[in-house]
Amino acid sequence: MTVTYDYTGKAVLVTGGTKGIGGGIARAFREAGAEVTVCARREPAAPLPGLRFVRADVRVPDDVERLISGFDRLDVVVNNAGGSPYAPLEGTSPRLHARVIELNLTAPLLVSQRAYPLLAAAGGAVVMIGSAGGARPSPGTSAYGAAKAGLHHLARCLAAEWAPRVRVNTVVVGLAATENASSHYGGRDDGMGAAIPAGRMATPADVAAACLWLAAPGYVTGAEVRVDGGGEIPAWRHLASSDVS
Repeated sequence: MTVTYDYTGKAVLVTGGTKGIGGGIARAFREAGAEVTVCARREPAAPLPGLRFVRADVRVPDDVERLISGFDRLDVVVNNAGGSPYAPLEGTSPRLHARVIELNLTAPLLVSQRAYPLLAAAGGAVVMIGSAGGARPSPGTSAYGAAKAGLHHLARCLAAEWAPRVRVNTVVVGLAATENASSHYGGRDDGMGAAIPAGRMATPADVAAACLWLAAPGYVTGAEVRVDGGGEIPAWRHLASSDVS
């Protein structure tokens, strides 16, 4: 069975939508007929066919104001911009941790807040791109995990505060295969699929499919949809298996 969506005539914003998961989400909405705008701090390395690009740092209120003021209509906001290098708490600068929290929590709040009037007028939706790191211990990326946990909570709060005019949901992404995966996973991503029941890491297309569903008109709001291939197999399972053998 193939599920298709028709977003013809809809205006969609994907933050951090020039590459990786964000790029996959932007392409999926474009292929479904939407007029898609993406933003990032830097110009993309190559043209983005069919997409409108706006240079903006979503951590900066003035940039967010300029970004959103460029829309006459806005039906969907996907708060995707985020991430973190592998940064153990000890020995890492306070400024780095602050910037990670600003990017992964404060920025989605600012974008959603500024976009709300347009979304409410259209009966639109916000999709937060969360992380499994915000739902379980995240050693080596503690600030990132804490920010994502806050993002999950923010989405639930906004879903209640803005209902029924705007729906707000979260896609909780597990281990994901992107061009930046190695830096996030401590310098390596080989063999990570072995830790996932589905046998592989998530792809941008997997995440995009969940976004298309959550952004479509419907009843669901305040939900967290896990796109994690069944979760991550705990290390004790491997240890137990070794003991038994």
